[in-house]
Amino acid sequence: MPSSRYIRQEILELIGPEGQRRISAAAVVVVGCGALGTNIANNLARSGVGRLRIIDRDVVELDNLQRQVLFHEGHVRERTPKAIAAVEQLREVNSSVTLEAEVCEVASGNVEALLSGFDLVMDGTDNVQTRSLINAACLKSGTPWIVGGAVGSTGFVMPIVPGRTPCYRCLLAELPAPGTTPTAATAGILNSTTAVVGALQCALALRLLVGALEPRDEAMCLDVWDLDFTRVRIPRRPDCPACGQRGT
Repeated sequence: MPSSRYIRQEILELIGPEGQRRISAAAVVVVGCGALGTNIANNLARSGVGRLRIIDRDVVELDNLQRQVLFHEGHVRERTPKAIAAVEQLREVNSSVTLEAEVCEVASGNVEALLSGFDLVMDGTDNVQTRSLINAACLKSGTPWIVGGAVGSTGFVMPIVPGRTPCYRCLLAELPAPGTTPTAATAGILNSTTAVVGALQCALALRLLVGALEPRDEAMCLDVWDLDFTRVRIPRRPDCPACGQRGT
């Protein structure tokens, strides 16, 4: 690996050579390889994360190309699984990163095995049910994860550190029924929304990996159309069905 690859990060006082060593020693899993997931995986691979696992069940489709940055028309013609296409692209970007593709659906029976052994979990999903599975698995293992969501021109980002911050279920008094929350497929999406949300998730990831993230009880909410960025306090719920009952 050329010593100059990460020099622009190493000369940042925020990271430095020691921070870069921590990033390069880290193992991160990205759940979902759509618009958020491709932006996240692209940024983390270029930042030099040592091991990166990408999980997605779907194949590349034409309407993905508007915002999913690791795919091209050849992937659409060949119906390439997203996780495999992403890994193939990222190997051309950074051959020093250990890249793994998992073509599968995240479910209650496999989520713990898929996330086991990683330092950080990145949310690139688009539904509450999968995020709830990630939340439960991360609470059980004590693994931090960074949730992000985007629809239309709006999005949110929140780092979750078990035992130190609210968890994902602290946000939701009740889980909505599947298919009742808006998604890119039902409400549309700006590619700038997912680019910004994914970039913020990655900035938080690097801060966490280098030991510079002080967890807070808050989320960042944004609207890229109106250029509105707001921090919203998220209180921990003593009656939370996930972290409250675990005493975290």
